[in-house]
Amino acid sequence: MKLTVFGATGGIGQEIVQQALDAGHEVTAVVRDPARFTVTGERLEVFRADLTDPEALRPAVAGRDAVLSGLGARKRSDAGVATRLTQAVLRAMEAEGTRRLLVVSAGPVGPQPADSPLADRLMMGLVGAALKPVYVDLTAMEAELANSATDWTSVRPPRLQDKPLTGSYRKVVGGFPRSGRFISRADVAHAMLAMVDDPATVKQGVGVAY
Repeated sequence: MKLTVFGATGGIGQEIVQQALDAGHEVTAVVRDPARFTVTGERLEVFRADLTDPEALRPAVAGRDAVLSGLGARKRSDAGVATRLTQAVLRAMEAEGTRRLLVVSAGPVGPQPADSPLADRLMMGLVGAALKPVYVDLTAMEAELANSATDWTSVRPPRLQDKPLTGSYRKVVGGFPRSGRFISRADVAHAMLAMVDDPATVKQGVGVAY
């Protein structure tokens, strides 16, 4: 497949690019600063662009089978960036007729299991309060997805870890795994690539966790 990856210099983005290349896909990595991007490969194109300008992004998404995005806030002060940059990606995709889009959101944005243990509910509430601006941003981003013409999927992980790929995790379409507290960035990338051609995940939020 021909894939475009936004947020390619981030932890999940770099994993998506590397795993996609390893699987034989053609990958366009969209970055603001190529000096921060270290992945290499024969089927890799590094595309430098202003991520806020939909017109500048159109060549990066034209003719692609899917677009995957790791764009989002890395700290509270970055809140708003996920919605703002995803809007630009959506406009570019709609202009080019590119439909498949997968983005990274977060577990607290979606519904929690009805039978979640009290400790899990309390922890989720504390995390939600501490990172409220980030989750407000991600909620707004998901609203933009829902109003778009794309075949979107929002992937919602819990706390992220820098650990190796396992390929073994739980996935709940429209919900979240019970007591799911952690997942590695590598496994989030693996899950996103596995969902690219999964029709059950289209126009859905998908919780992923160990």
